[in-house]
Amino acid sequence: MAAGNRVIVHMECTECRKENTPGVSRYSTTKNKKRTPGRLEFKKYCRFERKHTIHREVR
Repeated sequence: MAAGNRVIVHMECTECRKENTPGVSRYSTTKNKKRTPGRLEFKKYCRFERKHTIHREVR
């Protein structure tokens, strides 16, 4: 059986990382290693900030 190109990655809120908030918002998603070799960056909802913020891939 062939191994797939997709891998599970975790995304973390950039605003929560800068400030000392009680928690850090994290999401998990999949990405295609061949098509997107760089880090992912999406605008997602952060429940600690209560607004949409930039979430970046964490390694």
